Amino acid sequence: MTHDHASPRRRAGVLAVALALATMIAGPAVASPEYKCKDNRVEKSGSTKFTVRRSGTDLTIEKSGSTQGKAVQRGSKMAVEVSGSTKATIENGKIYKSGSTWGTVADAQKQFDCDGTVAATLWVLFQLGILP
Repeated sequence: MTHDHASPRRRAGVLAVALALATMIAGPAVASPEYKCKDNRVEKSGSTKFTVRRSGTDLTIEKSGSTQGKAVQRGSKMAVEVSGSTKATIENGKIYKSGSTWGTVADAQKQFDCDGTVAATLWVLFQLGILP
């Protein structure tokens, strides 16, 4: 009488296939945004990192009381300004740099749990290395 025992190598292969299938079925893990807006604060791990000041449709991002950047209404767009110089624009869910698509508001909101303009402005400031 013979016994059909799978070799360790074969068992490892079957296990690898099973893990791959389980991963595909479960899908990729979706991380929650690292930063969250609460009132006029942007928090990370419950600690305030930035402050959002609003004036009409315009907003200012501050860190330790110092202005880091602004989003200013310019017609149908929001211009993201640093020290008075436009670094990017936000329009129709897209973030533009020098006229080319640089990112999306949806991408920004994956990193920043905030309204679209705040998330996009923070995203631009992070991309430029002005924040954190």
